[in-house]
Amino acid sequence: MAGNSSRRGAIRKTGTKKGQVVGSGGNRRRGLEGRGATPPAVERTKHPAAKRARSAAKATAPARGGQRPAGRKAEDGPETVLGRNPVLECLRAGVPATALYVAVGTESDDRLKESVQLAADAGISILEVPRTDLDRLSANGLHQGIALQVPPYRYAHPDDLLGRAAAAGEGALLVALDNITDPRNLGAVVRSVAAFGGHGVVIPQRRSASITAVAWRTSAGAAARLPVARATNLTRTLKDWQSKGVQIVGLDADGDTTLDNFVGSGPICVVVGSEGKGLSRLVRESCDAVLSIPMAGPVESLNASVAAGVVLAEIARQRRSH
Repeated sequence: MAGNSSRRGAIRKTGTKKGQVVGSGGNRRRGLEGRGATPPAVERTKHPAAKRARSAAKATAPARGGQRPAGRKAEDGPETVLGRNPVLECLRAGVPATALYVAVGTESDDRLKESVQLAADAGISILEVPRTDLDRLSANGLHQGIALQVPPYRYAHPDDLLGRAAAAGEGALLVALDNITDPRNLGAVVRSVAAFGGHGVVIPQRRSASITAVAWRTSAGAAARLPVARATNLTRTLKDWQSKGVQIVGLDADGDTTLDNFVGSGPICVVVGSEGKGLSRLVRESCDAVLSIPMAGPVESLNASVAAGVVLAEIARQRRSH
């Protein structure tokens, strides 16, 4: 048998504790056995192709729970709302979430109970996950044991907004936002447009607020009923609408006419600029008229969303009276 140094023909090397013995214990026989087909390069852990694949996966794959780590949200990718009050407000507003995450061992309260109930009623998946998963999503760890996943918003095409008005047999009432970067202003404008019978909102593709969970929440769910379109070039879109009979009306404190003298019975697009920068030069030059809102008090200007609401309310009043 292998290892029996007293067997005939066995030789023990001197100077060692045990010395050399006959036999390999089956190691040579196992070494001759086949190991199967060579795996692909990407599955061989030390191969350069496998290292490149791991690096690419790490850069693009979401963290556990289907979320990206904080600070690495992809453009127009899923958004994560953290904290009990924000999550509850989103669920109350009817934000079209896809998953509600609750950390294991989270202490329950009325907000958490209502969030779970609202998610269940809306058919949103409710998943219990390790607390470390939510820690990865929050830069400061202040998630309070709950998170809501909101999918990317599906923007309409600017032409769809005119089509919506035509299908309703109404003169188009649209709002374009120029230099509006606060999603709360965007959400408030969407809410006002929906409230006063508008047909949609258009925003620039770049340098503009987008429909995030904050905008959803501020719109009080109106973003689910009113289309928001993205324009690659806002000036070009406004000129295209002009050629189709839409009056382009800008809002500015230094406007050439006041809201008191404006007649808004035809197809109209109200262009709202930011409170600080106002309308950009090219957009202003594209307007058929620039309105100002007369002020009764010592206030120079209104918040962008408030100004839009005032003008939309007046246009809606005029249309009701005709």
